[in-house]
Amino acid sequence: MAEAEHDLTKFIRTVQDFPTQGIEFKDISPLLANAHAFAQSIEVLADYYRDKQIEYVAGIEARGFLIAAALSLQLETGLLPIRKSGKLPGPVFSLEYELEYGSSTLELQKECFSMGSNILIVDDVLATGGTAECAAQLVNLAGGRIAGFGFLISLDSLAGRKRIAGYEEVTLVRYD
Repeated sequence: MAEAEHDLTKFIRTVQDFPTQGIEFKDISPLLANAHAFAQSIEVLADYYRDKQIEYVAGIEARGFLIAAALSLQLETGLLPIRKSGKLPGPVFSLEYELEYGSSTLELQKECFSMGSNILIVDDVLATGGTAECAAQLVNLAGGRIAGFGFLISLDSLAGRKRIAGYEEVTLVRYD
């Protein structure tokens, strides 16, 4: 993997008690606002997955879209949105999952890619792994092959990696 030019932790802000009491939210807004840091983040992820025959990058709503869009351009692939309930037209696969502070539902359009397509799933943060696991289940339901996962941040103390064990995972910044 490429060596980091910037210490990306300088561009990640911790917000206490957001979105609920007791949560330490990792805000990537400063990273997105710095063109060089954001570009470096995307380039490191792209370098890792460049030779993996990725056909689509799937971004999880909402911050995952930002990463997925930039990464799909770097990898010259299609882009798939994995959205919250009720945001996609047409027939969809829909699954409910648990968050560290509640529950939610994700959806993926049916027939949005060919069966057996090689798909990279990306998001900003891997926390408990519920969102990533749900996204993987949706891709599997739709007939895709998961090439791996890419995250800017992992909150390792929440053990989200266990929920996506067996899949390749690349994370740029890890917090205990």
